[in-house]
Amino acid sequence: MPQDASPPFPNPSFQAAGSAGLPPAAGGGADDGMIAGIRSVLAECGGLAVDAGRLAVDDDLYAAGLTSHGCVGLMLGLEEQFDVEFPEKLLNRRTFESIAAIRDAVRGLIDGGEA
Repeated sequence: MPQDASPPFPNPSFQAAGSAGLPPAAGGGADDGMIAGIRSVLAECGGLAVDAGRLAVDDDLYAAGLTSHGCVGLMLGLEEQFDVEFPEKLLNRRTFESIAAIRDAVRGLIDGGEA
């Protein structure tokens, strides 16, 4: 995906502090595939007001349009995509606040059964 100088959101308030509106840096290794999978599920199930491909990993997904209804769809899509099940203790706003938070939760579920 080519990068340009334009911010991913029409309103700068959608950007998380420090993200500068840029997609994640290259070189993430195994994380790249997981992040791509998360972005795919976000685009399909998240109901975001912006293109999931333009979000930086630390951008606030709620500021980008994620609602409680979208969060449920996102969780179900992630469970299917990664063959995991989110335990009740992870069903909170913090788990789904950013692509990075989702990546960490999913990685924890895959690696140890729970994050």
